[in-house]
Amino acid sequence: MPEFSRLRRLGLPVLLAACVVTAQPVLAQEGTGGSFVETFDKLDKTFWYVSDGWANGAHQNCTWSKNQVQVEGGVLTLGFQAQQTADRAYVCGEIQTRQRYGYGAYEIRMKAGSGSGTNSAFFTYIGPTDKKPHDEIDFEVLGKNTNQVQLNQYISGKGGNEKLVPVEGGADTAFHDYAFIWEKDRLRYFIDGRLVHEVTDPSKIPPNPQKIFASLWASDTSKQWLGSFSYAGPITMQVDRIAFTALGQTCRFPDSIVCTLD
Repeated sequence: MPEFSRLRRLGLPVLLAACVVTAQPVLAQEGTGGSFVETFDKLDKTFWYVSDGWANGAHQNCTWSKNQVQVEGGVLTLGFQAQQTADRAYVCGEIQTRQRYGYGAYEIRMKAGSGSGTNSAFFTYIGPTDKKPHDEIDFEVLGKNTNQVQLNQYISGKGGNEKLVPVEGGADTAFHDYAFIWEKDRLRYFIDGRLVHEVTDPSKIPPNPQKIFASLWASDTSKQWLGSFSYAGPITMQVDRIAFTALGQTCRFPDSIVCTLD
């Protein structure tokens, strides 16, 4: 995303034996969350925080609404639609973990929304509201061109690491698997099991444990980045699975990127 900070007002209130996420010895992190696989048979609100009643800043044209977060048939649906709130004409959906996570493999299987001005995002984030620097790792499908996904990292509020990667067949036409493996001195991004980008400069790799987010939102003002917003009806982003595997642990489901590592 561009150089504006995320304003987070948080309410805070099968193992497969063969494959392991391997890495250099892990330096101590403050991550408290353990490995998990979320298949959305239900929405566990002791694990997931549902953003509701606020927005990330002036750039965002929708208010987070719990009514735009639905789970049915093993699929999480995040919505975006016209609905007037106190200061915005649209509502949108987001979930985030209550705990923070450190080095390991982060994975999502999702079908993005579409429409210029929108953003379907899977990312990790920590920031000033958590009394930490702004660190972030992103997969963001910009609705103006769903044939690609944007990768990015923020380190202490500094971004500028954007890379656009093609998504075969389109990110909004079918479910695709997105993953990144985060280590102290290496960050690897994968799409549908294929390595698409690798970062080895430690200055471009966030050090702080972060929360895991999935969100669908839009902007009237970020035209250069997201494209001009034009509402043509409700939009949805669908998520089949989110998973985290800590470094040194075995892969936790057959399609995990961890299962493919040497």
